[in-house]
Amino acid sequence: MASFVPPHALIGDGPHKVVAVHGWFADRSAYDAVAPDLDGDAFQYALADLRGYGEAMDAAGTYTTGEGAADVLALADRLGWQRFSLIGHSMGGGVVQRVAAMAPGRVRRIVGVSPVPASGLPLPPEQWELFAAADQRPDNRRLIIDLTTGGQRPARWLDRMVRRSLERSDPKAFRSWLDSWAGEDFHAEVEGSSVPALAVVGALDPALTAELTRDTWMRWYTDGRIRELPSAGHYAMDETPLELIRVVEDFLREDGR
Repeated sequence: MASFVPPHALIGDGPHKVVAVHGWFADRSAYDAVAPDLDGDAFQYALADLRGYGEAMDAAGTYTTGEGAADVLALADRLGWQRFSLIGHSMGGGVVQRVAAMAPGRVRRIVGVSPVPASGLPLPPEQWELFAAADQRPDNRRLIIDLTTGGQRPARWLDRMVRRSLERSDPKAFRSWLDSWAGEDFHAEVEGSSVPALAVVGALDPALTAELTRDTWMRWYTDGRIRELPSAGHYAMDETPLELIRVVEDFLREDGR
């Protein structure tokens, strides 16, 4: 069977190649707020749609981080990128960690933006009910976004984030992805990895905190690092785009090869 190559958009034409993967609530448009200010002379970014999202909304699949990682590698192959870095937001942080586990020799650096740990993210029963019903209940999606940004964002922004999520995700895929990113534990596959790995977390996010990241990400990557953005919650691309770009691209520039 032919590999699935995710639909994607390219930004820039720089020598350092980077694949960026979105999270649970959006397709590749999750990166719209940062796209105009990315350094396209130093980097070339491929913003990809995972199965069930955006231009891949109708793509059949198992909707797992492992499948997503294989798709990212198929995209890199299609683009002719033998070596590349990775950025993944939230659920996408799990996908890019799996890419690093599957093909460590091809990955220059990885960045997780509020990344889900490779051990998954077990949720208490009441939170699980909130998340598990979000495929059919827009109010649940809105509450999740509000909670994970510290209850500090404007109502119009919350409404816009929910609309984007509803318009650009397939409900069945959305629900299936939850089982994978929340429930699967593959940390043994990344433990001891020497790939330089930066986790960027938001101080306003009560779920994927700096403390959780130190107990997971920082323990498993021998060159693991963490940066906390004081004014961001879970959606740093939208909340603090310029700060995020600076932190991420400064880290990527450390690999001058």
